Amino acid sequence: VEPNATIREIRFMFHKLYPQWYPARQSIKLDPKGKSLRDEEVLQHLPVGTTATLYFKDLGPQIGWTTVFLIEYTGPLFIYFLFYFRMPFVYGLDERFTSSPHPVVNLACICHSFHYIKRLIETVFVHRFSHGTMPLRNIVKNCLYYWGFAAWLAYYINHPLYTPPSYGKKQINFAVIMFLLCEAGNFSIHVALSDLRRSGSKIRKIPYPTKNPFTWLFLFVSCPNYTYEVGTWISFTIMTQCVPVGLFTLLCFIQMTIWAKDKHCTYLREFKDYPSLRMPIIPFLL
Repeated sequence: VEPNATIREIRFMFHKLYPQWYPARQSIKLDPKGKSLRDEEVLQHLPVGTTATLYFKDLGPQIGWTTVFLIEYTGPLFIYFLFYFRMPFVYGLDERFTSSPHPVVNLACICHSFHYIKRLIETVFVHRFSHGTMPLRNIVKNCLYYWGFAAWLAYYINHPLYTPPSYGKKQINFAVIMFLLCEAGNFSIHVALSDLRRSGSKIRKIPYPTKNPFTWLFLFVSCPNYTYEVGTWISFTIMTQCVPVGLFTLLCFIQMTIWAKDKHCTYLREFKDYPSLRMPIIPFLL
């Protein structure tokens, strides 16, 4: 192997010798217990001498992130409709194909559908993934999470005994406005992050606010896309006044806080001039 060879090139060399382990399935390390080397790292720049021992680990079958997101987000979209149209096997024959007397149920279906349609559009046209694949085994866990919660929420929101929010139209209208603003903010952040990286590039840059007012949240948090996402589900909780939606929102907040903290630490580690005022997900707090 030439000293100027990249880890990516070494992966392809390994693949030629062992065709069953394609590059995305390989983890190449300098130490068996160390971190995987990145594709763009050059052999001669690594802490090795004139000879080096690289360790290989099989990551298992992989699946592309675009495919993962399309599967995860398509499920909730159609599962929700099973409950919204009150299929006979859901609530019983007496309630089949009957519409709810509460307008908020129709509005909730529109908002829920809009959210996942937006996610599907972003997956195809906006997102740029730094990691091309994930282990295939994780798709089952992810689908259980998204699909299962979609069914749980839809069951109660579209149930024949569902009762509308306590404060009526005022509560619903406030929640809808909040929902639309958060969806617009989330989309704006995804576009801004996508514009930072050219297609095929893995170079990281510090995201900064643009002329779009929704991106000004970058002044205070590292991951405003998660902030807006949590805001979306809080507004959906207010709109439906449904306990399962509230529990789902809480779990979303916990998970996204973990992701935001990890990304915030990565920014701090990689950029010495990273803005000190920023917090991971909630301005000035968390």
